[in-house]
Amino acid sequence: MAMSSSSGRKGAMADINVTPLVDVMLVLLIIFMVAAPMIQQGVDVNLPKVVATEMPVNTDLLIVSINRQGAVFIGKTQIPMEQLSEKIEAIYRDKAEKEAFLRADKDVPYGAVVNVMSHMKRAGIEKLGMVTEPMEKL
Repeated sequence: MAMSSSSGRKGAMADINVTPLVDVMLVLLIIFMVAAPMIQQGVDVNLPKVVATEMPVNTDLLIVSINRQGAVFIGKTQIPMEQLSEKIEAIYRDKAEKEAFLRADKDVPYGAVVNVMSHMKRAGIEKLGMVTEPMEKL
Protein backbone atom coordinates (compact mmCIF):
# COMPACT_ATOMS: atom_id res chain seq x y z
CA MET A 1 0.00 0.00 0.00
CA ALA A 2 2.87 2.31 0.53
CA MET A 3 3.73 2.08 -3.15
CA SER A 4 0.37 3.29 -4.37
CA SER A 5 0.57 6.57 -2.43
CA SER A 6 4.00 7.54 -3.78
CA SER A 7 3.33 6.52 -7.39
CA GLY A 8 0.58 9.21 -7.87
CA ARG A 9 2.83 12.18 -7.05
CA LYS A 10 5.16 13.96 -9.43
CA GLY A 11 8.49 15.49 -8.55
CA ALA A 12 9.16 19.24 -8.35
CA MET A 13 9.09 20.97 -11.70
CA ALA A 14 12.51 22.34 -12.67
CA ASP A 15 11.42 24.36 -15.75
CA ILE A 16 10.49 28.06 -15.41
CA ASN A 17 7.26 29.03 -17.11
CA VAL A 18 8.15 32.15 -19.16
CA THR A 19 4.72 32.66 -20.73
CA PRO A 20 3.43 35.00 -17.97
CA LEU A 21 6.69 36.97 -18.14
CA VAL A 22 6.37 37.41 -21.89
CA ASP A 23 2.72 38.46 -21.50
CA VAL A 24 3.61 41.12 -18.94
CA MET A 25 6.49 42.42 -21.06
CA LEU A 26 4.26 42.70 -24.15
CA VAL A 27 1.62 44.60 -22.18
CA LEU A 28 4.28 47.00 -20.85
CA LEU A 29 5.66 47.46 -24.37
CA ILE A 30 2.22 48.37 -25.69
CA ILE A 31 1.63 50.80 -22.81
CA PHE A 32 4.93 52.57 -23.47
CA MET A 33 4.29 52.69 -27.22
CA VAL A 34 0.94 54.36 -26.62
CA ALA A 35 2.25 56.74 -23.93
CA ALA A 36 5.43 57.90 -25.76
CA PRO A 37 3.74 60.20 -28.31
CA MET A 38 1.73 61.84 -25.52
CA ILE A 39 4.90 62.70 -23.63
CA GLN A 40 6.45 64.43 -26.63
CA GLN A 41 3.57 66.76 -27.45
CA GLY A 42 4.16 70.46 -27.25
CA VAL A 43 6.16 73.08 -29.05
CA ASP A 44 9.92 72.97 -29.43
CA VAL A 45 11.10 76.15 -27.76
CA ASN A 46 14.58 77.58 -27.54
CA LEU A 47 14.68 80.35 -24.99
CA PRO A 48 16.32 83.68 -25.87
CA LYS A 49 20.06 83.92 -25.19
CA VAL A 50 20.91 80.26 -25.13
CA VAL A 51 23.94 78.20 -25.98
CA ALA A 52 22.85 75.99 -28.87
CA THR A 53 24.17 74.65 -32.13
CA GLU A 54 23.27 76.52 -35.28
CA MET A 55 20.70 74.97 -37.55
CA PRO A 56 21.30 74.88 -41.30
CA VAL A 57 19.57 77.73 -43.09
CA ASN A 58 16.65 76.58 -45.22
CA THR A 59 15.20 79.35 -47.37
CA ASP A 60 11.97 77.41 -47.99
CA LEU A 61 10.83 77.67 -44.37
CA LEU A 62 8.20 80.16 -43.35
CA ILE A 63 9.28 82.74 -40.78
CA VAL A 64 6.59 84.52 -38.80
CA SER A 65 7.80 87.56 -36.84
CA ILE A 66 6.32 89.66 -34.05
CA ASN A 67 7.82 93.10 -33.53
CA ARG A 68 7.96 95.07 -30.29
CA GLN A 69 4.58 96.71 -31.01
CA GLY A 70 2.92 93.30 -31.47
CA ALA A 71 2.51 93.49 -35.25
CA VAL A 72 2.70 90.11 -37.01
CA PHE A 73 4.65 89.58 -40.23
CA ILE A 74 4.97 86.65 -42.63
CA GLY A 75 8.37 87.23 -44.16
CA LYS A 76 8.39 91.03 -44.53
CA THR A 77 4.63 91.42 -45.13
CA GLN A 78 2.49 92.59 -42.22
CA ILE A 79 -0.58 90.39 -41.67
CA PRO A 80 -3.60 91.16 -39.48
CA MET A 81 -3.96 88.60 -36.67
CA GLU A 82 -7.45 87.60 -37.91
CA GLN A 83 -6.00 86.50 -41.28
CA LEU A 84 -2.86 84.73 -39.99
CA SER A 85 -4.31 81.18 -39.98
CA GLU A 86 -5.84 81.59 -43.44
CA LYS A 87 -2.60 82.90 -44.96
CA ILE A 88 -0.50 80.11 -43.45
CA GLU A 89 -3.00 77.47 -44.63
CA ALA A 90 -2.82 78.92 -48.15
CA ILE A 91 0.99 78.89 -48.12
CA TYR A 92 1.23 75.27 -46.94
CA ARG A 93 -1.73 73.86 -48.89
CA ASP A 94 0.43 71.83 -51.32
CA LYS A 95 3.43 71.13 -49.08
CA ALA A 96 3.96 67.80 -47.34
CA GLU A 97 6.15 69.06 -44.48
CA LYS A 98 4.57 71.84 -42.51
CA GLU A 99 7.22 73.47 -40.39
CA ALA A 100 7.90 77.11 -39.64
CA PHE A 101 9.88 79.41 -37.36
CA LEU A 102 8.63 82.11 -35.03
CA ARG A 103 10.71 85.20 -34.30
CA ALA A 104 9.46 87.38 -31.48
CA ASP A 105 11.00 90.47 -29.91
CA LYS A 106 12.03 89.75 -26.34
CA ASP A 107 9.82 92.61 -25.09
CA VAL A 108 6.63 91.17 -26.63
CA PRO A 109 4.23 89.91 -23.92
CA TYR A 110 4.11 86.14 -23.51
CA GLY A 111 0.38 86.06 -24.24
CA ALA A 112 0.87 87.62 -27.68
CA VAL A 113 3.50 85.02 -28.60
CA VAL A 114 1.27 82.15 -27.44
CA ASN A 115 -1.64 83.62 -29.42
CA VAL A 116 0.43 83.63 -32.63
CA MET A 117 1.65 80.10 -31.89
CA SER A 118 -1.93 78.87 -31.50
CA HIS A 119 -2.91 80.47 -34.83
CA MET A 120 0.04 78.72 -36.48
CA LYS A 121 -0.86 75.34 -34.96
CA ARG A 122 -4.49 75.83 -36.00
CA ALA A 123 -3.29 76.49 -39.56
CA GLY A 124 -1.68 73.04 -39.63
CA ILE A 125 1.95 73.77 -38.75
CA GLU A 126 3.32 70.48 -37.39
CA LYS A 127 6.80 71.65 -36.38
CA LEU A 128 7.25 75.10 -34.91
CA GLY A 129 10.70 76.35 -33.94
CA MET A 130 11.67 79.51 -32.12
CA VAL A 131 14.45 81.73 -33.49
CA THR A 132 16.84 82.97 -30.79
CA GLU A 133 20.03 84.96 -30.50
CA PRO A 134 23.18 83.08 -29.46
CA MET A 135 24.43 83.79 -25.97
CA GLU A 136 27.45 86.09 -25.87
CA LYS A 137 30.61 84.44 -24.65
CA LEU A 138 32.18 86.00 -21.57
